Amino acid sequence: MAEHMQDIKRRIRSIQSTERITNAMKLVSASKLRVAKAQLQHSQVFISRLIESAQEAFDDAASVPQRYILGRRKINTTCFFIITSSSGLCGSFNGDVIRAAQEAIDRCEHEVRLLCIGSRGKEYFERRGYQMLDESLDVDAFVDRVNFTTVQQIAGPMMQKFHDQEIDEIVFVSTAYVNPLVQKVVTERILPIDYDKLNKKAMEREKKKSAGKSSGFRHPVEYEPSPEAVFAYLVPKYAELQLFRAAFESVTCEHAARREAMENANDNASDLLDQLQTQYNRARQTQITNEIIEIVSGSEAMG
Repeated sequence: MAEHMQDIKRRIRSIQSTERITNAMKLVSASKLRVAKAQLQHSQVFISRLIESAQEAFDDAASVPQRYILGRRKINTTCFFIITSSSGLCGSFNGDVIRAAQEAIDRCEHEVRLLCIGSRGKEYFERRGYQMLDESLDVDAFVDRVNFTTVQQIAGPMMQKFHDQEIDEIVFVSTAYVNPLVQKVVTERILPIDYDKLNKKAMEREKKKSAGKSSGFRHPVEYEPSPEAVFAYLVPKYAELQLFRAAFESVTCEHAARREAMENANDNASDLLDQLQTQYNRARQTQITNEIIEIVSGSEAMG
């Protein structure tokens, strides 16, 4: 009985130590989440407006170079751009992204090359023999320090390979931020542009501008010095903005997922401590009862 009680006490001390660690990690993640969410909210409107402005340049489909429009460029190789984290203890955050990416890859009918940001995703796909687009990429540095300079360093070589026709399609797999408790994995084709989908968004913008009444009027687009020169400059910038937005959201989602995971771990530790304390009290009560019985029995035997 004494050994059993000592074992319970050791488990209680171990779980108390774990609870202190998970509680500290929860507080750190909550602090990082507040900062990341503030940065996301501050930049989201600005980035979204820039992306919309870039998309408006595609309104005149006849002027857009064929290689940028879906269905007008032969697709031989698809590049999946996958954003995970470089550390664990964030619940199903990495697993959800990897699962969605694997499903998209399995459905793909073309040659597949990957560009993985975050060592968790990169290690998973490297073990399965997938070809990486850039083996020299410092994935951890990008996840730790998201800024437009690092985005350009990644998007630049990727877009060069797109122009050189080493890859013909770019698909992002990342996590979109909804609220601190909800994050969803999105799989989105960035290039070539799906003109039907883009046209639908343009009509929605027109409806908003006309207070719910679409005029059906589309402003003519003029390109200077030429459509080819405009899109040669604009499309890489469009890809950079999409990557910047996805990276910002993914980092925010990672902190939200880690905070929630640590909170759940903390709650589970508290529940387990309550159960162990109950077991210890019962064992202690049983020991005391047995000692009383032994004393009474000894007294009766002597009497």
